[in-house]
Amino acid sequence: MVLFRAVLIFLVLILAVPSLSVSAQTDALSQWTPSFDPSGAQHKYLLSSIGHPAIEGVSVGYRIRDRVWQESGGRLYVDFRPMAQLGGEKDVLRKLKMGAIHGMLCSSVAAANVAPQLGVVNLPFVVDTFDKLERFRQDEELFREFGRGAAQQGIKVLDFTGYGGYGWASTRPVETLEQARGLNFRIAQAPVNIDIYKAWDMKFTVMPWPDVPQALQTGVIDGLDHTPIVCNISKKFDAAPNFTRLDYAQGLYIHLANSRWLSRLPEELREILQRVITEESALARQRTRQQQDREIARAREAGVRFIDLPQQELARLRVLAEPVYKKWGQEIGPEFLEKVRRRLSAQ
Repeated sequence: MVLFRAVLIFLVLILAVPSLSVSAQTDALSQWTPSFDPSGAQHKYLLSSIGHPAIEGVSVGYRIRDRVWQESGGRLYVDFRPMAQLGGEKDVLRKLKMGAIHGMLCSSVAAANVAPQLGVVNLPFVVDTFDKLERFRQDEELFREFGRGAAQQGIKVLDFTGYGGYGWASTRPVETLEQARGLNFRIAQAPVNIDIYKAWDMKFTVMPWPDVPQALQTGVIDGLDHTPIVCNISKKFDAAPNFTRLDYAQGLYIHLANSRWLSRLPEELREILQRVITEESALARQRTRQQQDREIARAREAGVRFIDLPQQELARLRVLAEPVYKKWGQEIGPEFLEKVRRRLSAQ
């Protein structure tokens, strides 16, 4: 029995939202079963994501699937596989470059491994609000430069969705930077995040997402750098019932596609696929804004305390982040970074 429970826990933890039960994951997928038989499709677009379809920025994959099927007359089937069914992001990125997987909703923290330009959205207080995110997407010049480095790797950036604004979930309330420095925060396995927390002079632990629940429960960490949507859906607030809103970055799922596979798709089907992805991604970003408000309200009702970090403290974080902009500006491209910051701050 002990061995069985250990195996069951492991299977749950390897998924993107690890604290949901296996039955809940099964239910989440079963409700998205297609209403059509895809076996007769002439072409298949294999699309991966580590995320859970309870997140609007992930469930967009199913909406894309259904619209593409209808508009292509059943010729193109988008075979969407969320919840890490095709592997972790590093493994999927490798398969995407090879063409074994055709598309991927890649988390923004992992996307910088494809090309440095994709890391611009991870920098603090650059693309940090829903409004700035939308302006960034609608600026065709910025969006084109955003995907330029990935294109050189044989990957096309088609669009992006999201999972909300980043802040601090914590076991104790955090109202000042000094209080935050008394906690140990889990951060993503991404170099830019490491540099941010070093610049902020904060304690942190780089930890795979599946290890977070036990680490919170045992006190290995007492804080978590993530978004209200993910923290509430994945039950992280059970162990860390406080959330300090920073909104220093927007968490994204960047839609990447293998350029070679895309170019071989018949032109009419390629146009349908790209248009539907663009339209549904825009709708998903709107739904994400609404979902964040909804999940915050639900969390508050459950007793989670939400705290707005004072403006003077946010100003300190911005100043402390200057070395990060200088270092990563060289990787991303100083002109591109400056253009992004100037255009998004000017409106």
